[in-house]
Amino acid sequence: MRKKGTVPIFLSLFLLAAAPAWAQIKVEDAWSRATPPGAKIAAGYLTVRNAGAADRLVSASSPAAERVETHVTIREGDISRMREVKGYEVPARGALELKPGGSHLMLVNIKAPLKEGMTVPLTLKFEKAGEIKTQLQVRPLTGGDPHSH
Repeated sequence: MRKKGTVPIFLSLFLLAAAPAWAQIKVEDAWSRATPPGAKIAAGYLTVRNAGAADRLVSASSPAAERVETHVTIREGDISRMREVKGYEVPARGALELKPGGSHLMLVNIKAPLKEGMTVPLTLKFEKAGEIKTQLQVRPLTGGDPHSH
């Protein structure tokens, strides 16, 4: 004879252990700056919080752009240069911060200007967590970002 409650407890523990990797990844504060008329590129910034094992952000896509690239900013003397990279490491129980002047997403050949107050759909693809959908909140066009010029 089986004890009452044994199966539900076992099942609960199994489901907890088998929780999908995406449940460990949270995207916060996803944003971009408004773009001037005629601009073909925009930059996206966000923070990825990882409560689980190490992962890797391998790519991103958006219907608002022809493609989305992963970039870093490299300072060489007084000059900052953007360089495409093959994704970003997301540390175990840590965070990845994409921010102005550092690592960022580059939306290439945007289909329309990004206007303050709008949202831009964005899909992030992780090596383990798979695809996570988010939205970039478009903030005012102000200084400090080399992509805003």
